[in-house]
Amino acid sequence: MKRSYLSYLATGFAVVAMATPGSPAAAATPRDFLISAAFATHDKAVALARINAGLRAADLLLARNPGDREARLQRAVAISYRGKLTRNRADLVAAHQAFEGLVAAQPGDAEAQMALAGWNLGAVVELGPFMARAALGARKATGLQALDRSVALAAGRPLFPAFASLARIQLDPDDVVRSRQLAEAAVQATAASPLDRIMQRQAAALIPLLRQGNGKAAARAATRLLPFGELG
Repeated sequence: MKRSYLSYLATGFAVVAMATPGSPAAAATPRDFLISAAFATHDKAVALARINAGLRAADLLLARNPGDREARLQRAVAISYRGKLTRNRADLVAAHQAFEGLVAAQPGDAEAQMALAGWNLGAVVELGPFMARAALGARKATGLQALDRSVALAAGRPLFPAFASLARIQLDPDDVVRSRQLAEAAVQATAASPLDRIMQRQAAALIPLLRQGNGKAAARAATRLLPFGELG
């Protein structure tokens, strides 16, 4: 699978210390490790090491508190990332099941909706609608519905319209109008966290191409702006 599929599976972004196992920052959260893997390396082996560190950290949290929502979410993301980098179908299927379970348990969780959207739409981008459904059970309609829900549930936060803008233009380079609306909404929103500020900047980087109506160039840029976009 191409790296473009990887890009949809991020469910959070933050400015973090680039922690690695055994470093002074080894107490970083699962999310921290995954952000570092997605954005702070060009090396696949290093990215995998950080993904595995995030998975271990999530498992430790879940051993203490099986109901920890954040740990469950990040565990699913870690499995997704690992599946993408190793091309492991079992991981992809397990992550899909985990995302569906999170959404079923908490339909109002915007991050879980975004993760489910990304999983489905990423597969469609990579494999085409028929193969995505046959091989992984991914559906474009399910992905778009979850994507729209995530934006509606997180009204006012830049992360979600920014991600939706990037996801939509990569899915369909002709979807310039809606992608531009989402990117502009992200830029105009108040960014209250590093997570939101990073995605707000990503949306801002896409806007000039969208305003030119250059959907193909915007789609290529979206691949670079999303997680693992610079992974060699």
